[in-house]
Amino acid sequence: MREITDFGGEAIAVVANVEKFEQVKAIADKTVEVYGRLDTWVHVSAIGLFANFDDITPEEFKHVIDVNLMGQVYGAMAALPHLKREGRGALIHISSMEARRSLPYQSAYSSSKHGVDGFIDAMRLELIHDKWPISVTSIKPAVINTPFWNNGLTKLGVKPSGTPPYYDPRLVANAILYAAEHPTRDLLVGDVAKILDLLHRISPALTDSLLLLVGFQSQHISGEPKSEAGANNFYQPVPEHDRVDGDYSNLVIPSISDFLEQNPPLQWGAIAAGTVLALLTAQALKRN
Repeated sequence: MREITDFGGEAIAVVANVEKFEQVKAIADKTVEVYGRLDTWVHVSAIGLFANFDDITPEEFKHVIDVNLMGQVYGAMAALPHLKREGRGALIHISSMEARRSLPYQSAYSSSKHGVDGFIDAMRLELIHDKWPISVTSIKPAVINTPFWNNGLTKLGVKPSGTPPYYDPRLVANAILYAAEHPTRDLLVGDVAKILDLLHRISPALTDSLLLLVGFQSQHISGEPKSEAGANNFYQPVPEHDRVDGDYSNLVIPSISDFLEQNPPLQWGAIAAGTVLALLTAQALKRN
């Protein structure tokens, strides 16, 4: 909150457990009380659990679903009445590329993100059918360099890592801002998210082979021992983890596709330049 106000913005903080609908509703109601209306709702809260499926207890799996999926369901239920009262607005849900393709060691997390896309796809259709000018966006980031990896509950014996490369969290912030201003169904953040999605559509078996090659070992690359009892935010907040960037800045790369996607004139310019280059190449080959 201090960062927002330091940049000249206004902000209030409302503490809530997203597993409790009434507490989530209180956030929406407080927003309207303070600012007079609610026109954009962004839901981002999530927890991580890194373990083989058969090492996860039923209670742990359910807890991930309650926070990551039901928390977003409650958020939409809390915000939608206010958006309808305004007659417009945007619901922006932070999902994951794992809504399109599950990764090993993350069965509960992947399940929750598939569920998020399932309920918002149905909700979006209902809003369109009833002619409500309320956009519903699912933002699906690739691996983002945030403290998420520090805070997750791990049963892998090490501090977990995503499968590199990593992307800057500001790419996700830019995608959220873009979705708030431009009604968009889906935004895949990070070139790898788009590549993995396309590869899975073309050949799930080939994607399996790729993940068998890199998806297991890559989640151990931190090499930093961490037990199941290590600090995590699975059941309660972790102090001093209120920063934006994580510990993998050395693995962060830029995303060309995100820049082009959110700047349509440049996107069309790139397409035109590529087309011209292809035509010139074809002509040169024809002469030869």
